[in-house]
Amino acid sequence: MDHRDHVALLRPAIEPGGWWADIGAGEGAFTLALADLLGPGGRIVAVDRDAAALSRNVEAVAQRFPATELTTAVADFTGPLRLDRTGELDGLVAANSLHFVPRDRQVDVVRALASHLRPGGRFVIVEYDADRGNPWVPHPFAFASWMRMAEAAGLAGTERIGRVPSGFLGAIYSAVSIRH
Repeated sequence: MDHRDHVALLRPAIEPGGWWADIGAGEGAFTLALADLLGPGGRIVAVDRDAAALSRNVEAVAQRFPATELTTAVADFTGPLRLDRTGELDGLVAANSLHFVPRDRQVDVVRALASHLRPGGRFVIVEYDADRGNPWVPHPFAFASWMRMAEAAGLAGTERIGRVPSGFLGAIYSAVSIRH
């Protein structure tokens, strides 16, 4: 996948402007896609436990999208997460990050992340469309599983918004759910 694929997977859920989080942001592939879609004046908080990866993320966004405000939070998103102005995010993206959370904790982690969204805020997932993992992607979840997980976490209106083939576990999909 490249930047065009990342943007295409997010485009149906993102409007210009607003305040978003990239959960498990790493070096920033989806942070860059968010910055591209949010445009000038958009604000992003990139969350990852790897400070070095976040530093490279900041450099990449500053170089390509200097009018986007980017802050970082070095944190494990599976634990208590402190973001400025909790409950006010317009949206968040969890791209290929939740599959590292054990299945028995996924709903609780999604519920905790969703608490950072304003009512009507969008929770966007990008994930391998499979329910069986491997050592590199231990706990993926197919779209049908995401629908059940999102509902159990208190999210509504779940719909698939994108899908691209992948040589690794067949396909990657994107979906959006809404916080009540």
